[in-house]
Amino acid sequence: MRHTELTMGRTFALAFDDGDDFVSELTGFCAQMGIRQAIIPMFLGGFRRVGLVGTSGPLQDPEAPVWEESVLHTVEAVGAATLAWGPESNSLAPHIHVAVGRKDLEAVGSVSHLLWAEVQFIQEMFLQEVTFPRLLRPKCGPHALPTLSFAPTAETEPL
Repeated sequence: MRHTELTMGRTFALAFDDGDDFVSELTGFCAQMGIRQAIIPMFLGGFRRVGLVGTSGPLQDPEAPVWEESVLHTVEAVGAATLAWGPESNSLAPHIHVAVGRKDLEAVGSVSHLLWAEVQFIQEMFLQEVTFPRLLRPKCGPHALPTLSFAPTAETEPL
C-alpha cells in the first residue's frame, strides 16, 4: 500500500441536467475551473443509458482486467470517483465507479467501473479539489492499468 496526506482546495456542488453527457460535462467543468485532481465522495441520480465495464460471458482469465463494455438503460445510480492526471494522455483521467439499479427489473443492480453515461432527469455531485500533492494516473503493471500514484515531493523522496 502507498499513502500520502492530501491538502484540499475548493469544494463544488454540481447539478447535471437531463441529457447531459456525464463524463464530458465533468471533464469540461474541471478544465474550465483548472482542476487537475479531485475526489468525488458521492454522486447520485439517474442515467438514461450507461456504459459499464462488464461482460455477459465467462471470464477468460479472472486475474486479468475486463475491457468489454455492457450497456444498461434507465437506471438509478450512486457512485464515487477520484480524478488524477494521466501523464500518457496529458489529460484528466477519471476513475469512476457506480452502483446502478435498473428501473425495469425490480431495481436489479450492477456495480462496476463507469465508462460513459447520459443523464436522465438529474445527477447531483459533490467534488473536492486536491491541491497537494500532484495525483497522477500512469499506466502500471503487467496489464498497463491506469493506477493512482503520488508525484514525488521533497517530503516523500527517498533520502
